[in-house]
Amino acid sequence: MSRFLGPLDPAGRVPARQQTRISAFLISAHGALARQLAFALPPHLQCGWETELHAQLYRETEIVSLLLHATSWVPDLELPLLALSWETSWLPKPVPGFDDAGQGALIDLAAFGHALHAAIRPAALLPVEAPAEDSFVLALRRIEFESGRMMQAQILFLKSPALLSHRDAVSAAVERRHEEVRMLWLGMLKGIGVAERQTS
Repeated sequence: MSRFLGPLDPAGRVPARQQTRISAFLISAHGALARQLAFALPPHLQCGWETELHAQLYRETEIVSLLLHATSWVPDLELPLLALSWETSWLPKPVPGFDDAGQGALIDLAAFGHALHAAIRPAALLPVEAPAEDSFVLALRRIEFESGRMMQAQILFLKSPALLSHRDAVSAAVERRHEEVRMLWLGMLKGIGVAERQTS
């Protein structure tokens, strides 16, 4: 088990099997987030956090498109079952205890987005010898860079004054989504021979 992707193939690229599995996971997660954002956002934006989440919808779509084109895809017979388990995990889980059911769903959506962008650091898996101009390498680094910016959208909403009286429920939702995303990410990496160092 290695902490990094590889060993690199003769062309100096991350092995196609590892590329396929990582991209499939990230496309599943970011695609699910994009779909949920598309359904959750109101037709007319009024609040600052709505504007941020609207922008994030298009960034999530860009991440999916980038991975589709930058990955060297190979057949992976385990992917259908893995993808089913991932997609099931991404389903909305509205936070209970709110008079407005839509509010509970938005909190879960923001918690999911925060977990996806905070718990996954794909560029940290790249070995130092990975060529900087490689399309897959650049894609992973771009995703990690964008994640740092996109977390602000969830933080803006999750820490808004309107949710101050529900701080415990919000914190519990964020912790649950973080644990879920982290567990699935580490399990996927283990399946391709990578053991990412866990961070608290």
